[in-house]
Amino acid sequence: MALQVTQERFDELVDEALSEIPDQLFDLVENCALIVAEEPEPEMGDVLGFYDGTPLSERTSQYSGVLPDRILIFRGPLLRLVSSEAELVEEVRITVWHEIAHFFGIDDDELDHLGYA
Repeated sequence: MALQVTQERFDELVDEALSEIPDQLFDLVENCALIVAEEPEPEMGDVLGFYDGTPLSERTSQYSGVLPDRILIFRGPLLRLVSSEAELVEEVRITVWHEIAHFFGIDDDELDHLGYA
């Protein structure tokens, strides 16, 4: 059975994870929207989060006038993964940081090495 927390509490956990990102990094995140969604699209599988956009490391002087990148955090899979709110806090933090890392161009192999895969 999935852990139960309100949408408001889940949003607070996402905000807390974002607030722990050092300002010097967070200030570089631009043209990117973070969205909490209930479930990923079926073709995505049971992922916890997803980054959709052009990583900062790949942006050139031609990068302008584009729609914002998106970071999606999926509430359902995260709630099903954990058995306590303490575990949820940690998994939300890891997921948010993982997807922010993709914004900076860090791939899954490097994230795995760093403990954020």
